[in-house]
Amino acid sequence: MKYALVTGASGGIGEAICYRLAQAGHFVYVHANKNRDKAQLVVDHIQSSGGHAQALVFDITQYQAVNDVLCDLPEDHIIQIIVNNAGIHSDAPMAGMNPEQWHEVIDVSLHGFFNVTQPLLLPMMRTRWGRIISLSSVAGVMGNRGQANYAAAKSGLHGASKSLAIELASRGVTVNCVAPGIITTPMTEEVFDKNMIKSIVPMQRAGRAEEVAALVDFLASDDAGYISGQVININGAMA
Repeated sequence: MKYALVTGASGGIGEAICYRLAQAGHFVYVHANKNRDKAQLVVDHIQSSGGHAQALVFDITQYQAVNDVLCDLPEDHIIQIIVNNAGIHSDAPMAGMNPEQWHEVIDVSLHGFFNVTQPLLLPMMRTRWGRIISLSSVAGVMGNRGQANYAAAKSGLHGASKSLAIELASRGVTVNCVAPGIITTPMTEEVFDKNMIKSIVPMQRAGRAEEVAALVDFLASDDAGYISGQVININGAMA
């Protein structure tokens, strides 16, 4: 059994990833920041299905707070699968974007990637097996109106992941990004109407969180051991 950490696991995609990794036989640390109750519901569902999970609560923008929690885990619970899923939106055209909107989005998606991943690298490297998977976005690949901050954070993950992949290649650790397009979750159901989706997505439908989770599960498996340094789109042929 391997130990996995999924950040932002109280949201739709994060929740689906947790379930999928638990079904694959991994022990899943289900992370949340403010929504502890939702994270615990995910844990309860995994445990009721015969899986293994535990909720972790911390603010990924605070390096020391993250480090304190991760260093307090049992010594034999070496995390070998990291899924950096946490991210936030604060959309506005850059001409009207305030500094707080810029910094908050960068702090969660990009600084959070460093704060969570860096403390876990040396223990993972010593096992000579690991998977680091970061959730990006079609906005990080193509750009998107009103999301300069979000696109900057996500495309920053691409460069960081490609560099880290090279650093860890000889240690049996792969590093990849998954870039979803329009995915149906409780948070997005009211944002995108069906006609708009049909006009911009060649497959004429939104993706499902479970489809993203299946891709993450594959990248976390032994079968994906030669895939590293990649940004893999899952967007219905948008790009």
